[in-house]
Amino acid sequence: MAKKTLKDIDVKGKKVFVRVDYNVPFDENLNITNDTRMVRTLPTINYLLDNGAAVILACHIGRPTEAREDKFSTKHLVKHLSELLKKDVKWAADCVGPEAEKAAADLKPGEVLLLENLRYHKEEKKNDPEFAKQLASLADVAVDDAFGVSHRAHASNAGVPKYIETVAGFLMEKEINYIGNTLEHAQHPFVAIIGGAKVSDKIGVINNMIDKVDTIIIGGGMAHTFDAAKGLPIGESLCEPDKYDLARQLLKKAEDKGVKVVLPVDLVIADKFAADANTKTVPVDQVPDGWQALDSGVKTSEEYTKALAGAKTVIWNGPMGVFEFDAFAKGTLAVAKAVAKATEEGAVSIVGGGDSVAALKKTGLTDKISHVSTGGGATLEYLEGKEMPGIAALADK
Repeated sequence: MAKKTLKDIDVKGKKVFVRVDYNVPFDENLNITNDTRMVRTLPTINYLLDNGAAVILACHIGRPTEAREDKFSTKHLVKHLSELLKKDVKWAADCVGPEAEKAAADLKPGEVLLLENLRYHKEEKKNDPEFAKQLASLADVAVDDAFGVSHRAHASNAGVPKYIETVAGFLMEKEINYIGNTLEHAQHPFVAIIGGAKVSDKIGVINNMIDKVDTIIIGGGMAHTFDAAKGLPIGESLCEPDKYDLARQLLKKAEDKGVKVVLPVDLVIADKFAADANTKTVPVDQVPDGWQALDSGVKTSEEYTKALAGAKTVIWNGPMGVFEFDAFAKGTLAVAKAVAKATEEGAVSIVGGGDSVAALKKTGLTDKISHVSTGGGATLEYLEGKEMPGIAALADK
């Protein structure tokens, strides 16, 4: 079902409620350490301003308690947002009630107002109808540009559309097009790379991908659960013994469907979990007791690279090792290079999930990928094929 987007509505002279995902990281002095999520919403905000709208921004930061801790206040975003937009951003000390209502009523076309943290009200996460109605009453129409929370049915994204027309912003539209359309109409060969620590976090993704892809690369900590399920020694490596049966079932399902599964053939092992650990590279069936695998080896990287050669669609979620330590980042870097090369040769590539995005950033290859998703959990659930309440609530074309 096609959803309405920003260009399907007339915003001139209107007050527009825009749900954004500004849940950005801060340092101890409340300086923003990564503003990617803010930067990605600028095309939507600038389009609205250029087309004569008054823009009311709503977002959440962190998980505040009833105490409304100051560190979660959106006022800490105002200065940087003003710099990004090159105009003064107004701020309201609440997101509903008299202060928010007055600030919204006074807002003129071409002006921007940022509301206080939505999650200072527990009604936001409960998708409380009365709270959603109060938010909606501030504006004439709504734009949802917060893909990162679209897997949650909250008042600001799933509730507001019941009261005012809500369309996708440019960032949301891009996420839906890239992830949704790519999954539905993928070009083959289609390769999925699933890494990260735990199988339990990615069961749904692996299961859904086996139905769609030609090849699935399994790396990172979760590969040890598959190896152990096959009876290989894994030493002290991260592992989920309660997932052995599941790992075997997934391998069997892939085999039945003719999907090639690529697992590590060699591993970089360490005598402790530390940046300065003693390391050596061993074949996958020769991990000694007392040692743990923290990265894939050179031969594995060659196998992964070979599996990605000629791919037309690539989806990557999760790093290949403990990339935070330079000694164990080589496997992830090798995959990033291979995905970048496939993209250069015409593949559509999507990287999603918090760790994958951070790992990709470290490799310096972010701009060589077709689409880097802003959602963490949202991207995972979208890749699993689950219905996303925030997307479902958008107006249909």
